[in-house]
Amino acid sequence: MLDLVPASRNGATLVSTVMDAIRQRIESRALAPGAKVPSIRRLAESLGVSKSTVVEAYDRLAAEGAIAARPGSGFYVARRAQPLTLAEPGRRLDRTIDPLWIARQALEAPEAGLSLKPGCGWLPADWMPDPAIRRALRSLARSEGEGLVDYDSPLGFAPLRRHLAGRLAERGIAAEAGQILLADGGTQAIDLIGRFLLEPGDAVLVDDPCYFNFLGVLRAHRARVIGVPRTPAGPDLDAFARAAAEHRPKLYVTNAALHNPTGASLAPQMAHRLLMLAEAHDLVVVEDDIFADFESEPSPRLAALDGLQRVIHIGSFSKTLSAAVRCGFIAARPDWIEGLTDLKLATSFSNGALAARLVHRLLTDGSYRRHVEGLRGRLARAMGETARRLGTLGLVPWVEPRGGMFLWVALPDGLDSAEVARRALARDVVLAPGDVFSPSRSAGRYLRFNVAQSASPQIFAVLEEAMRG
Repeated sequence: MLDLVPASRNGATLVSTVMDAIRQRIESRALAPGAKVPSIRRLAESLGVSKSTVVEAYDRLAAEGAIAARPGSGFYVARRAQPLTLAEPGRRLDRTIDPLWIARQALEAPEAGLSLKPGCGWLPADWMPDPAIRRALRSLARSEGEGLVDYDSPLGFAPLRRHLAGRLAERGIAAEAGQILLADGGTQAIDLIGRFLLEPGDAVLVDDPCYFNFLGVLRAHRARVIGVPRTPAGPDLDAFARAAAEHRPKLYVTNAALHNPTGASLAPQMAHRLLMLAEAHDLVVVEDDIFADFESEPSPRLAALDGLQRVIHIGSFSKTLSAAVRCGFIAARPDWIEGLTDLKLATSFSNGALAARLVHRLLTDGSYRRHVEGLRGRLARAMGETARRLGTLGLVPWVEPRGGMFLWVALPDGLDSAEVARRALARDVVLAPGDVFSPSRSAGRYLRFNVAQSASPQIFAVLEEAMRG
């Protein structure tokens, strides 16, 4: 059923509003090229408008080429597909709550003169092990036979996969090297899984709030994204069960540990019940674990409890080592790894062979271990200092994270985080308002802070001014 936005709310005529409703269905691929659009009578009844209004809307859509009339049969979506849009169908997002815009601003910050970006999702450059990376690069350059010019093997660099299998075993995840597929980061891993398991129109459950690029990748696969409210211990299991029963989702995508954006970690009792629900509703769980190395004491991993039967486990080194060294991995059951490998070959042919060798060198020479141990202490200190500074302004943490870089904080009553972010941006500070992360747009009181990027006192001065309006 189509939702009709009343004309009085947006200044549009009823005809143009009906046209927009059909366009939104076409742009989101809910109506595919060649599909029959609702009949004039059915649409008029559904939207509560006259049949003449729908007739005029359809005539105009046909004139612009969006739909075509077939005498005696009705109207059909034109065969030529419209360009895919990753914005939420039916909604013109404020640019300060558009996640792709937020990502662009943070990535373009140096060129734009924006040095303060507490809303971004990565560590400052001077927190990363630049000297160790340079040493490893020089070592690789001097080594013969390191594969600096060839494609990598289909699964990826075997020594790294064997090492990753050992690292996963330390977290209770039993995966042989042949069950691990290397990818160019966590985002490509999720993209491959979407290509492998989803068809357009399939439902996917995500946490509400969740990492914003989950929404972008899933919409690129034309999936229906269904949010499940997140609690400090994990997803709301009653809401999860209702959503699973109603929408029959193919996947549930989540961070079990150090959840983005909230920083929360899954409680053991929740993990067991969640896997029981996944089995009961026959859905696959995608566990994005890219923040694993920020934890001093590992929290429960769904992949460990499940044995990689219906859980697919993802890791990456972009957050802990280098965003420029695109290296991640997928751990899954063997038959799925085979299909995912074929997809990787079809879409990118190979992963970054040099990146895989560089990561392996840093993991095995002790550099990475020393770096991460230092990071944990540094992040813990930044977490405490950022929480203190935010507390003086009346912002309250939603949960006290076990580690990592994110604080999810509530603004005082009556303040909207998108408006606060808009004002801060005018002062050259990039914030991350809550609705960026919320499929239901119900997190308008919240902001996500990256504590590693929040050292400057100017951030809090600008924030205080933005809160005052």
